Amino acid sequence: MTESFRRSGEYPQGDQHQSAYTQGDAQQSAYPQQPYASAHPASSSSDSSTPSYGASVNPEWPPPPAYEPAQQGAAPTALLTEPVSPAPAAPRKRAKGPLALLAAVAIAAAAVGGGTAYAFQELTGSDTVASSSTSTSVVPTSEKGTVAGVAKAVSPSIVEISATSNAGQSTGSGVIITSGGEIITNNHVVSGASEIKVQLSNGKSYTAKVVGTDSKKDLALIKLENAPSGLTVATLGDSAGVKVGDQVVAIGSPEGLTGTVTSGIVSALNRDVTVSTDESQGQQQQQQGGGSGSGQWPFEFGGQEFNGDTGSSTTTYKALQTDASLNPGNSGGALIDMNGNIIGINSAMYSAADATSSSAGSVGLGFAIPINTVKADLDTLRAGGSDS
Repeated sequence: MTESFRRSGEYPQGDQHQSAYTQGDAQQSAYPQQPYASAHPASSSSDSSTPSYGASVNPEWPPPPAYEPAQQGAAPTALLTEPVSPAPAAPRKRAKGPLALLAAVAIAAAAVGGGTAYAFQELTGSDTVASSSTSTSVVPTSEKGTVAGVAKAVSPSIVEISATSNAGQSTGSGVIITSGGEIITNNHVVSGASEIKVQLSNGKSYTAKVVGTDSKKDLALIKLENAPSGLTVATLGDSAGVKVGDQVVAIGSPEGLTGTVTSGIVSALNRDVTVSTDESQGQQQQQQGGGSGSGQWPFEFGGQEFNGDTGSSTTTYKALQTDASLNPGNSGGALIDMNGNIIGINSAMYSAADATSSSAGSVGLGFAIPINTVKADLDTLRAGGSDS
């Protein structure tokens, strides 16, 4: 029966349009007419022998097979009006689990650029993220960017320092930088001291000894004796990334008020601040009770002296300027960015020349030693300092 599977146009027209299988009435009846449409295209010819769409096929033709041709995707035959579509390709499996998560992070990183660290934090739930000015964040994600969050995270690493000398007692602040009890502070806070007491944020007090001092940078390193375990260590940031207008928080013990928190912005960078390196000035700094002294550390800026005479022995360093409120007792405390990283050690503040102890207060002019200066000086301080 292969002769019956001829393509459109292969059959003769007119009187010759006869099937090779026409062999009498008996054989013709073996192939009953089938009501399926012809596959011949519609023609504009008036020849009545050419069937058109919708007409019945020649009854002498055999019926179409009950199955599809074996070759899929081939050109349509006379018995098929539409080509058979190929089987759809099997769907590609998508990566699952950690590989998919890493791929998503990579795509996010390419899209957001500088926001890579933050995207990673959000995906992993990590409390740490890279920032523009520092390397890590110690503030929980839920309190990120808030003064309350910074205060809660950093306050346990800020201490109050009481230094006793022949002239009396002075109060300052310090920052715990190691779990072994190393504390960074200003040189003028402990200069000339015969005894040093340190009060932690939990109210417990310990004695401390001076490890090293650097009067040229107004820095000192002291260490707790019999330091307790579980000390909260501050994270030292990167002051090179600090910009004017950045929000900051200051924590210290002004006037002996332990753990006082104030906030503001970075007002200026690279201010040339001149302070005294004379030990006698340190003995008079922030006097409480008997003894003389202005109660504030004298310094020079722009060729003018503030808070008293700096003396003949001075040193100048580049400082961060802030309008965060600083008062006597904040010296040696921390200037902190909104990620909870220490970006400076507060060292000087301005008050009006005629201010008395009852009326003295911050006027929004405070200065801090950049933390990069501190980090660069740590090895020297641990070795005894430049003054040894």
